[in-house]
Formats: sequence, C-alpha cells, structure tokens
Amino acid sequence: MADPSEDARLRALEARIAAAKKAQAPKPHMEEHYSQAHLAWRMVIELVAGMGIGFGIGYGLDWLLGTGPWLMVLFMLLGFVAGVKTMIRSARELQRKAEAEADRQTQVAGAADANEKD
Repeated sequence: MADPSEDARLRALEARIAAAKKAQAPKPHMEEHYSQAHLAWRMVIELVAGMGIGFGIGYGLDWLLGTGPWLMVLFMLLGFVAGVKTMIRSARELQRKAEAEADRQTQVAGAADANEKD
C-alpha cells in the first residue's frame, strides 16, 4: 500500500501537471481572430489619426498664412511618417508581449518537467 504522504505528493503533482496543460492549451479560434482584428484596426486608426492631425495643422496654417496647399501637403506627409512610427512602436510592443508569453509558457513547461523528474 502507498504511504499517505506519497499519495499527497502524487495529487500535488497531478494538480501541477493539469495547471501546466491548461496554461498551454490553445486559445479558441474565434477569440484569437477578434484579437488580431482589434490589433489591425488599432494600427489603421493610428495611421489615419496621424494623417488627420497633420491635415488639420497644415490646413490651419495655410488658412492663417495664405500659403495655399503647401503646408497642408507638408504636414500630411509629416503626419503619415508619425503614424507609421506609431504603428511600428505598437508592433514592437505586441511582439515583446508575445515573446514574454512564450517565455512564460516555456518556464511553466520546464517547471512541470523538473517536477516530474523529482
């Protein structure tokens, strides 16, 4: 017969294995789809907002200074560049989050493997 302390250790090990498997379980397809769509819209909005702000500043300065469309075109281009830079910054942020999540899952799997060996 098994020792009561050994049974408790086995139950604790089974609980840790179940927790590790649950952490590694894939996300439902629909949830991931909505997440990706949300990220795509976020980047589009960042680009359009940069261009819109550039348009507003350029148009306002053209109206005040009477310079025609030159400042509007210049500030729209600057707004486009700012929007692209913001999109790149957002993409890097998302990449860091994904890498951190992958590292966390690797650590959980490594801890479960180490506990199995004990």
